[in-house]
Amino acid sequence: MGSFVFNLIFENMKTDILAFGAHPDDVELGCGGTIAKLVSEGKICAIVDLTKGELGTRGTDETRKVEAMNAAKILGVSARENLGMKDGFLENSEEYQMRIVKMIRKYRPEIVLANAIDDRHPDHAKGAKLVSDACFLAGLRKIETVVEGESQEVWRPKHVFHYIQWKDIKPEFVIDISEYLDQKIEACMAFKTQFYDPTSTEPVTPIATKDFYESLTYRAQDLGRLSGVAYAEGFTTEKLIAMKNFDGIVW
Repeated sequence: MGSFVFNLIFENMKTDILAFGAHPDDVELGCGGTIAKLVSEGKICAIVDLTKGELGTRGTDETRKVEAMNAAKILGVSARENLGMKDGFLENSEEYQMRIVKMIRKYRPEIVLANAIDDRHPDHAKGAKLVSDACFLAGLRKIETVVEGESQEVWRPKHVFHYIQWKDIKPEFVIDISEYLDQKIEACMAFKTQFYDPTSTEPVTPIATKDFYESLTYRAQDLGRLSGVAYAEGFTTEKLIAMKNFDGIVW
């Protein structure tokens, strides 16, 4: 299956954050505010979409491609790639694991952000586990990968965090996105064929309703209320996080 690449800097860049989504728009919906904030702080961020979202009721894989590129520019990420896996049929196979291993070794992120560990769409939980396993495998020296004739060096991210999507999963920590909610929503709405548009003649889906559009704000607002900020995005973590000190905590 084909893939496409959007790269604003250079090949084989060292990133701080690599965000994976089972479908184009997953990253924007789940952690778009966090990505926008990190970019503003000078972090190098990239996005890898596992599928083209070709089974989506509205739009096509070609419109998704254009929309994904527009969203990437809004967020300010340095690169975005699509691995062309089969939408609706993600599986934790060796083939798919190795595609992701190559991405991890290419971008060498300190932190990986991945789909929700449990969600309405079966690809989300499958994508979460697939990415998590690939992050471990990418650090094994006896797994060799070659890209364009060159061997890749092993790399294992320090952390894998999972953003929250449709289901109301209790976060283990939140990121304050108070100044970046508008940018997140703009990036989400770059997928204009997918979301609320009262003039659209396409079938209405659960994510194409006015309520879903409004949920982008009120869900972030609720997490902000619970954590003492205006708006926040929540994450779960695969391992216990150790803090050097209390700097960075919002009081």
